[in-house]
Amino acid sequence: MAVEIGQPAPDFTLMDGDRKEHTLSDYRGQKVVVAWYVLAFTGG
Repeated sequence: MAVEIGQPAPDFTLMDGDRKEHTLSDYRGQKVVVAWYVLAFTGG
């Protein structure tokens, strides 16, 4: 699914380093930064 510039991001859930889940919609109205580390916590 493509998202155009200026459109809201689709809702998603990610797990943090403490294995706590965070869902984008929980932060609606706030600024959010997602830092992506390839192979983090995978043993690879």
